[in-house]
Amino acid sequence: MKKLIRYQRWTASCKLQTVKQNAACCKLLTACCLLLTVACTRPSPPVYSGQKMRGVNLVAPSKEIDSSVFSPIRQVNAEWVAVIPYGFCREGEPHFHFNMNKMWWGETKDGTAKTIELAHQSGLKVMLKPHAWVGRGMYTGDFDLKTEADWQTFEKDFGDYILTNARIADSMKVDLFCIATEMDNFAFKRAPFWRSMIRQVREIYKGPLTYADNWNNYPRNPFWADLDFIGVDAYFPLSSEKHPSIETLQKGWLTHLDELEAFAAKLQKPILFTEFGYRSVDFATEKPWESHDTKTDNPALQADAYRAFFKEVWPRKWLAGAFAWKWFLHQPRDSRRDAFSPQQKPAEAVLREEFGRK
Repeated sequence: MKKLIRYQRWTASCKLQTVKQNAACCKLLTACCLLLTVACTRPSPPVYSGQKMRGVNLVAPSKEIDSSVFSPIRQVNAEWVAVIPYGFCREGEPHFHFNMNKMWWGETKDGTAKTIELAHQSGLKVMLKPHAWVGRGMYTGDFDLKTEADWQTFEKDFGDYILTNARIADSMKVDLFCIATEMDNFAFKRAPFWRSMIRQVREIYKGPLTYADNWNNYPRNPFWADLDFIGVDAYFPLSSEKHPSIETLQKGWLTHLDELEAFAAKLQKPILFTEFGYRSVDFATEKPWESHDTKTDNPALQADAYRAFFKEVWPRKWLAGAFAWKWFLHQPRDSRRDAFSPQQKPAEAVLREEFGRK
């Protein structure tokens, strides 16, 4: 009798264990199904099918140039240039100024058009990329105004600036028009203005459009849906070391690349790095956007940061290309002041090698 009771208890225990195991299996199966469902429904990032844009951002020349200044750009195997006509305003003031007599030749309407013409004659494609300069170098994304009347005044002036450059883009058959650069507060707070501007630009210029947003602001831009490329100025922090290894810099890119890929997948648009670059100084990859502090020269770190970029970032299929910051068309240059430039430094050789790969 006792054996029978023990047997019955053992049988019941086995049945209970079987039920628990089946329940656990069901939970595991359900979790797997949910993961598969998410994976299947999550959009894949777009694949950019065109030739990746290999470009450099030009510093507008202070005086007239000829086509010979573009030969060094072709020698680093670049195929694009960004032509940058600056406009100017003061912090907290509602007026925006451009195409003035006191400006550098390359920032005037005539100088901009001639620079584009000479670049095209040299076999280079052109992205026209207007920039604003605020006061004594205030970051443009921080520009703000207090009253609706001031904003409307500024929008009229700035709108004229955008549309003037759109007409240049159309008349000179520019290959890509970047409507503006790093206007964070303005873009976020005054989205209707930007959407209206984009519609007006498309009535003038029939080519592709982008906007150059800062690395830490692009996810909140409200008008990407109206443009053809997600433009990012890619000054992502990579390492706080004085001179990190190339492998460390590659690892520093990974989180940023995951976020960029997810964003490209969400919007189903390719990403274009409208700017990327590093200064030839110590700690250049800690805060790559900085430009005013004084650090010890380190051109080898600049070259290593370029190498890490081309190893880890350039192969991404959602990336439409990148424009190095920055390239001077006039001589001579102050090497300390122009630390971002790769010219006549080891980074120039890296650019030549990597841009030369097909």
